[in-house]
Amino acid sequence: MAATTSAITTKLKSGSPYQIEKSQTLKASSVLLRHIKSEAKRKEEQAATKSLLPNNDDNSAEDESSRAEPIWLVITTKKHVVDQKRLKPGKIPLPHSLYKHSSSTICLITADPQRSFKDVIAHPSFPTTIAAQITRTIGISKLLTRYRSFESRRQLHSEHDIFLADDRIITRLPQALGNSFYKGSKRPIPVSLMPYKQKDHTGNTAPQSKEAPASKVAPPFQFAKEVESTLSCAQVHLSPSVTTSIRVGSSSFKPEEVAENIEAAVKGMVKKFISNGWRNIRSIHIKGPNTMALPVWLAEELWQAEEDVLENEEAEKALAIANQKGTKRKGREDDDAAPSKKKQAKKIEDSDLGPEMAERRAKLREAKKKAKQEVAQEVEAPKRSKKLDVEANKVKIKTKKTRAISASA
Repeated sequence: MAATTSAITTKLKSGSPYQIEKSQTLKASSVLLRHIKSEAKRKEEQAATKSLLPNNDDNSAEDESSRAEPIWLVITTKKHVVDQKRLKPGKIPLPHSLYKHSSSTICLITADPQRSFKDVIAHPSFPTTIAAQITRTIGISKLLTRYRSFESRRQLHSEHDIFLADDRIITRLPQALGNSFYKGSKRPIPVSLMPYKQKDHTGNTAPQSKEAPASKVAPPFQFAKEVESTLSCAQVHLSPSVTTSIRVGSSSFKPEEVAENIEAAVKGMVKKFISNGWRNIRSIHIKGPNTMALPVWLAEELWQAEEDVLENEEAEKALAIANQKGTKRKGREDDDAAPSKKKQAKKIEDSDLGPEMAERRAKLREAKKKAKQEVAQEVEAPKRSKKLDVEANKVKIKTKKTRAISASA
């Protein structure tokens, strides 16, 4: 029976090939969610201890979402997206927020002074739903002084579900919080809490008045709006590599929701962050934390432009140049290992010197020779004394033996 083969991804029948097919995205999302749920069920059945709490209460959906595993969108490019690592992540709006439930607690890390931010949250015009979620507000100076130990940071990490930080201090947080925050999925999310700049009738930024200084905190309506929009966005952490991972959902999502978030994330990446757009993308996959990557889109060519492909003769020339560079580098290393010409002592014969310098040189040689002889004598003197002592002891022993023999006779 002949083996049957099937394509990994399906091609679009019409239109540009540089776009995602919705059926392929939905298919991959449903298969991945089904696999994650089946694995979770299998592990629960194999577990020695089972939960005795009933699952039919009102908090069952929230408990399930807290135990849900994240789903990652993995985009592989042909060239590096950026040249340097960026501490401040980018944002891509998603149709379905990653933080659905209102019971999620938020810790807000602000610039100094923190009292001004607390006053805005406590303002009557601030939405009560968001104010109830923000359970703690910490200033950057208080964070640096109070949470220095590893235990205190880990406790802070476990007490809250979401961490928001003022984008003015986001670059200072890796040193203040440590690796415990940046290893998992609770990285601080930057949010803009500065008030909007006022513009005049021409559209230009209006100058600030000296009498009334500008406020450092946004008004309540803008504050709440920025928090809501930040929670509905996906965070993009860029680094100098060809692989970028974006969280687009969790195992508690429906396949349709995951597929829509994937399409929105890919469009945002192509539009904002990936240079040359689709021509620079090699592949798009989705995966869970402990699953294989399922393909969503694969590029037909492995290069970005036709100029990147070298002919046989050009490839041979490039290899020859690279080999020459390697030999040059190796020669430099050998030269560094060998002693330099400056450090090598140059021998000068006596004939090259004048009569006075020759006499001085002869006297120095004699003085060195005498010093060596004196040192040798000092070293040999204790050895000679030891030999003499040993010989004297031998003579004494012989005399004692002879006397004993004569006395007995």
